[in-house]
Amino acid sequence: MSGFKLSKEDMKQISSAVNKAESKTSGEIATAMIKESYNYAIYELIFAVIIGFIYFVAMMFFAGSIDQWLQGKFWDYSVHYLIMFYGFSTFIVIALFYFFGNISSIDRLIVPKRIRLQKVQERATRYFMESGVFNTKDRTGILIFISIMERRVELLADSGINAMISKDKWQDIVNNIIKGIKENDITTHLTRSIDECGNLLAEHFPIQADDKNELTDDIDVLEK
Repeated sequence: MSGFKLSKEDMKQISSAVNKAESKTSGEIATAMIKESYNYAIYELIFAVIIGFIYFVAMMFFAGSIDQWLQGKFWDYSVHYLIMFYGFSTFIVIALFYFFGNISSIDRLIVPKRIRLQKVQERATRYFMESGVFNTKDRTGILIFISIMERRVELLADSGINAMISKDKWQDIVNNIIKGIKENDITTHLTRSIDECGNLLAEHFPIQADDKNELTDDIDVLEK
């Protein structure tokens, strides 16, 4: 895998891992991945405006020098040129830093961790409902939801599983996938974690003779 994009081979490996894990349990495993769980535009804009304000205040200390420089450039110079310089340059600074704010590493710095966590949880819960993971026959579906920008993984289990397996037991699995995100090797860590999920589910929900595959084995790569 390169960056966020999964290759056909990556997707095939993940699908095969899900199929293998589900072959030993009546539980259902769904996987989904998204570049970011929220656009965070308001935080990026606030960041850019703050930088623009700092720039404007700092440049006020050089007003005299800038005024003289502009006088040397324009024979019909007036104070309006200085005002336009400050306005236009401040706008450019805000626009540039708004662009920089869309870079994932910058986003992780300017968006509060609490907000990032909340948005990933909200998006994962919405997908859990929309995809039908919550509606399997014996309520034994789990969702592994990966959000790349936030470097967060939500592992949601339906009521049938929550009654048997504590959330603490999923944490090592989640941590392994997060490690894969940071190392840019999601496929290896995700397939390993899917296998671990299968083993854990098999202890409490062994495969049944009439078992049917209720959810797709393929990973769902979401746009938004």
